[in-house]
Amino acid sequence: MALIPVACAPVASVAAAARIPDRRPRVLVLGDVVLDGWVRGSARRVARDGPVPVVEPSSEEVAPGGAGNAAVALAALGADVEIVCTVGDDPDGRTLRSALAEAGVRTDRCVLDPARATAAKRRIVAGDPPGQPVARYDVVPPGLPGSATVRALADQTTAALADGPDAVLVADYGLGALAPSVRRRIARARGRIPLLVVDAHDLAPWAELRPDAVTPSVEEAAAVLGVDLPEHDRLAWGLEYASALRAATGASEVLLTLDVDGSVRLPADGRPLRRPAGEHAPPSGACGAGDVFAAAWTAAVASGTPREEALSLAQTAADVVVTLPGTAVCTAAALTSRLAAGDPGSVLSHRDLLTVLAEHRAAGHRIVFTNGCFDVLHRGHVAYLREAAELGDVLVVALNSDDCVSRLKGPTRPVNPLEDRAGVIGALAAVDLVTSFDTDSPVELLDLVRPDVYCKGGDYTPEMLPETPVVERLGGEVRILGYLADHSTSAIVARAAEGAGR
Repeated sequence: MALIPVACAPVASVAAAARIPDRRPRVLVLGDVVLDGWVRGSARRVARDGPVPVVEPSSEEVAPGGAGNAAVALAALGADVEIVCTVGDDPDGRTLRSALAEAGVRTDRCVLDPARATAAKRRIVAGDPPGQPVARYDVVPPGLPGSATVRALADQTTAALADGPDAVLVADYGLGALAPSVRRRIARARGRIPLLVVDAHDLAPWAELRPDAVTPSVEEAAAVLGVDLPEHDRLAWGLEYASALRAATGASEVLLTLDVDGSVRLPADGRPLRRPAGEHAPPSGACGAGDVFAAAWTAAVASGTPREEALSLAQTAADVVVTLPGTAVCTAAALTSRLAAGDPGSVLSHRDLLTVLAEHRAAGHRIVFTNGCFDVLHRGHVAYLREAAELGDVLVVALNSDDCVSRLKGPTRPVNPLEDRAGVIGALAAVDLVTSFDTDSPVELLDLVRPDVYCKGGDYTPEMLPETPVVERLGGEVRILGYLADHSTSAIVARAAEGAGR
């Protein structure tokens, strides 16, 4: 294979994740829905009538799968989602529609087919989550939907497209919801669809619609080309076949998912961009990751995020779900938290900070908060922050804004602007999250954050601090940490000025 240069996609920002719920793009999902289920229980013996474990069920859970998972993933990220699909008029169909509606997906255009069962996949899992799958039993509707159902699906698709969605995500699992007559309706409206993304087991039928993007796995990509995959270096394979993939799928760009190797963007114009995976998971722990990837990329681009950054955001969302059991989705809060953890030197808005801290609190983490100018980082700062970090699980550092530093320290300060100070502070292993405030005291921010511990360094006592009553009212504690004499920013700046004047 020829050596083709590939760069890493830019890291997605917390602002990109927040842009989705802020702009709330309207996304229409078209495709095949499945009810995913898990029967869990202990397995303490082997059956007499065969060498199989006997699972004693203790719980059962269900979740929307297929196009349903893509729709729920979009809603979890903050999009306004509608789905056109078909389900059977049976208990599984009613459960599936209810689960979609509870997740915030509009299901008014779902078509009931009394002649077919709802597609379902149920796993039998032994042991505590994630457990060990020992069997799976599927309900696969025989044949394709009848003509009346297909006609109703086509009509509902036309009506939904007439509402003017910001994006359309096709999730084609080959179960018949996207029959040729439905595709023709989409083709007629193609000029009015700002963003068409296709996630299909068989991409060939969608080529004539000229999708803006397709999101195949390497196996699906090889199938549409009719070629074999190499055993190793699938990234190089994808780069080699980029032009062929775009031609075969009709897509402006191919977003090729590489399983444990992450994903790569193969655009018609511009160089390929790769995003490595952040998490590795066994196949049983990656259920629905492809749906989440396609959903996150669609929502991000529909919200105005550049496509290069959207690749990183989508890969991050997939990284989140592979760590979760079952058919999971990545919420806007979980995505914000993961992106913030990956770039601790970014200055979080107060809203984004609270979103991230809500995730930590849900996990039972102890929140530590401190504040300061941290204008020129020195040994005293580092020792202080290390000590603060040991008091909990998450350390939040709130930096005085540039205007605030000038008010407190004089017109020649700060020496370093806020973004630079945040970048340096965030690079310390002790620091998890960075934000800023523009008031002389962080009492208003403390009221929002509600830390378990508030730290202050130096020769203070808790009674001297205006923050103490606020922290104690919120149920937290105030800790005064060690102070290193002769280690201060003001002293460093004075010595530098004295040296410059010689």
